[in-house]
Amino acid sequence: MRHTRDEVLERTIAQFERLDALLAGLRADAFVLPVPRPETKDPWTLQDALAHITHWKADVARQARGLRRAADERGLGTQEANHLVYLRWKDRSPGEVVAWHRQVHVDVLQALRDAPDSWFADRDRRADWPADLDGHCAWHRARDIERALASGRAGG
Repeated sequence: MRHTRDEVLERTIAQFERLDALLAGLRADAFVLPVPRPETKDPWTLQDALAHITHWKADVARQARGLRRAADERGLGTQEANHLVYLRWKDRSPGEVVAWHRQVHVDVLQALRDAPDSWFADRDRRADWPADLDGHCAWHRARDIERALASGRAGG
């Protein structure tokens, strides 16, 4: 499937709005709710899931601009990169992570607007491309954040 700037922007905005609406009414204590994770992975909280989503969205902005990965991320596999994001953000305040989520959204929109048309339509891609702005975000929102909130309400 070939994509256009307008439809990628539309999907990106829609996913952001769904996630941001979910976050808007949360108290700080909701951000420490655990999300379901295998024992072999870092023990994420809702906040960690948000930082993870946001990091990979920022990575799309980097790609759209044709920039290289940060030096400390080069050569890392997915698990190692996810662990690095976890370490960077796990001790931050919920307000910092939410502010970063919103700032990255603005940056992503600008990067998408500035990207050449060829970045969108140069080859066939999956329907949810760029996945970190669409499918990946939706998956973690539903699987991690919404489930953590449902469990937290049921337990509290």
